[in-house]
Amino acid sequence: MGIMMMMFGLLMIIVCICSALLRWNQMRYSKKGLPPGTMGWPIFGETTEFLKQGPSFMKNQRLRYGSFFKSHILGCPTIVSMDAELNRYILMNESKGLVSGYPQSMLDILGTSNIAAVHGPSHRLMRGSLISLTSPAMMKEHLLPKIDAFMRSYLSGWDAFETVDIQEKTKHMTFLSSLLQIAETLEKPEVEEYRTEFFKLVEGTLSVPIDLPGTQYRCGIQARNNLDRLLTKLMRERRESGETYTDMLGYLMKKEDNRYLLTDKEIRDQVLTILYSGYETVSVTSMMALKYLHDHPKALEELRKEHLAVRDRKRPDEPLNLDDIKSMKFTRAVIFETSRLATVVNGVLRKTTHDLELNGYLIPKGWRIYVYTREINYDTSLYEDPMIFNPWRWMEKKMESMSYFLLFGGGARHCPGKELGISEVSSFIHYFVTRYKWEEKGGEKLVVFPRVSAPKGYHLRVSPY
Repeated sequence: MGIMMMMFGLLMIIVCICSALLRWNQMRYSKKGLPPGTMGWPIFGETTEFLKQGPSFMKNQRLRYGSFFKSHILGCPTIVSMDAELNRYILMNESKGLVSGYPQSMLDILGTSNIAAVHGPSHRLMRGSLISLTSPAMMKEHLLPKIDAFMRSYLSGWDAFETVDIQEKTKHMTFLSSLLQIAETLEKPEVEEYRTEFFKLVEGTLSVPIDLPGTQYRCGIQARNNLDRLLTKLMRERRESGETYTDMLGYLMKKEDNRYLLTDKEIRDQVLTILYSGYETVSVTSMMALKYLHDHPKALEELRKEHLAVRDRKRPDEPLNLDDIKSMKFTRAVIFETSRLATVVNGVLRKTTHDLELNGYLIPKGWRIYVYTREINYDTSLYEDPMIFNPWRWMEKKMESMSYFLLFGGGARHCPGKELGISEVSSFIHYFVTRYKWEEKGGEKLVVFPRVSAPKGYHLRVSPY
């Protein structure tokens, strides 16, 4: 009996301490003029609920506090905006007291010069450099020929396997394709070394920034250091060789006729930005496009007809060119609809540079504003039957020009690699649907937050078309 009373007393003490901590943390952020909301635990805030519950957490908070509320996620006090018009205003007015405000873990791992971290002149420099690397001329003369040759080779012989895990295949494919465009001279053992470290880096970018052994954050930092070492070695070897290279790294390192001269650190950050930013969007969109096409035979029939028409006007071994990619109107619609339903980028973060009045509230300097764009993709006032896969909706009107079209960001932060990513997915789809038909092995569960994934893989039986 005495032991039971002691345990009950200890439990009550723990409950009181927890309640006091929650109340104290709430009081810390109860400044006059802030929107309603909850702040969770000291240090951790509501990060666990946000990462585990994702869209459900956001919807519950929205029901309680409206479309503009406060929280504490990913290590910092944050205002969450779920209002479509307000989100567009925030994205289009970065210079007016708002700058990019990504989590500390992401900034530490991707580097202080990555395009998501910088603003002002530094942002214009890094963005200009990226745009020059993905210009129509670069796409036509250098990038698309490499993408086509890679996809043609990578997608060969898949019908020889009993089953194919498309999730693993598209992840591997996207990383290899991007690395080939960056540094085409790497040997296979070097590629594997880059791949091992890069996957650790990706996991670390969405972690709580606590630098302890065994944490994802520590592993991400170590992976970043190892990638820096590999890139430094590669850049040194290239300079010593005196040769000219026509891949992305070659253009970044070029001194002559280069409007965007970067330091070595900026080049390393830029390389990892290219690898990171395209990796998840291209791999997930490629995988989920096959999922939606499998589930919607009419859409698959329409898409396959478009790609067979491209092949009919070309020789069997003739590569895709930029005009072919531009002619794939329905494919582009499928990519947009897949990106809308299988949301990879749930929102973007901004940080206030001074106390800022927004939506009738006063947001303190240094707070993050999470422009949560995910729910816009399922808004019934914007999309008819938003939960239904309907690529034709993108063919009926010019939805890319609509004010709520934020699949690729907005304003000065609009994705500079948008067309490159679309070309990669289009090339993958082209060689897949013209070579193969497929059926699901079945049983795999898909999760949509914080990352779209199939925890046990997405397995297909592939046979010749």
